Amino acid sequence: MTAQKEYELGFFHKYLTIWVALGILLGVGLGRVIPGAAEFLSEIQVAQVNIPIAILLFGMMYPIMLQIDFSEVVNAVKAPRAVILTLAVNWLIKPFSMFFFAWLFMRVIWAPFLDFDLAGEYMAGMILLGIAPCTAMVLVFSYLAKGFMGLTLVLVAINSLTMLVLYAPLGNYLLGVADMPIPFWTIFLSIMLYVGVSLVAGYITRKRLIATRGIDWYERVFLKHMGTISIVSLLATLVYLFMLQGEVIINNPLGVVLIAIPLTLQIMVIFGVTYLVAKLVGLTYEEAAPASLTGASNHFEVAIATAVTIFGLGSGAALSAVVGVLIEVPVMLLLVTICLRTAGWFPKMSAYSRGLNNNK
Repeated sequence: MTAQKEYELGFFHKYLTIWVALGILLGVGLGRVIPGAAEFLSEIQVAQVNIPIAILLFGMMYPIMLQIDFSEVVNAVKAPRAVILTLAVNWLIKPFSMFFFAWLFMRVIWAPFLDFDLAGEYMAGMILLGIAPCTAMVLVFSYLAKGFMGLTLVLVAINSLTMLVLYAPLGNYLLGVADMPIPFWTIFLSIMLYVGVSLVAGYITRKRLIATRGIDWYERVFLKHMGTISIVSLLATLVYLFMLQGEVIINNPLGVVLIAIPLTLQIMVIFGVTYLVAKLVGLTYEEAAPASLTGASNHFEVAIATAVTIFGLGSGAALSAVVGVLIEVPVMLLLVTICLRTAGWFPKMSAYSRGLNNNK
């Protein structure tokens, strides 16, 4: 198999942008036509973690976990540069670059169009997004980009632990809020539901089926359509999220646009910086892709929960966090495509780790 062919998207993945656009339209339409259903589903939560979203994310994560050789995840420790790069981007660069873009657009560029206090709330929501690095969803993006999934799991674990420690102090500092309540249970439960359950289920399934049916049957038969199941679950999640937030788009389109522009710019800049540094320090493509995608994406569930807790459900801060949901998947899928098209810029990963990418 040539390198070029190896990094080509299949038919379903190739036109994923079209399916995403249709999913957005369908979600907004459903939210408009049956708002009662959206409200009912949005209220099914534990510690502000939405259970239907957790179920849909399981459908995304479980097929990916099935394809990871967990016995080799430890090899990701042999890529310390990728881990250090991700930590540096997530906690030393990204929060402050988000603060800068929030200030630049809300206090300078958009100042003539926004009330001063409302602009401040928009800034707060953007900052809350900037200090919440992605955990669960980045597994899907890394999988689509054919990244090193063992490394991605390590990055998810590190993000989960550091967010529990650093989220509140950074929020206090950047927002100037004296006693910002750390959404500990929101963070903990989202990590357990979005990542932990699928991780354990995938590990047990893989171990038992390989032991009883063999690795050849497992890879050639059982895993044959798992990638499609993951993508379908991704699209269903997108429909659901836009069904919940469709009213926001319709009622405040200008606010959504004013927030979406700097958020999109922030994602692209952080991705570009991380990708460039990954190239300069000599990371392989399989390391550079998950490191860059992890740095670019956000844990919007935690940001929304915190914004609602501090500023209220109808606040500009909550709207900013919601807009993070609206742009996250389409923008990240664009970055996945960029990764796949530029894979040749980086050296290839060694053979022992290549098996972890599950793209044989």
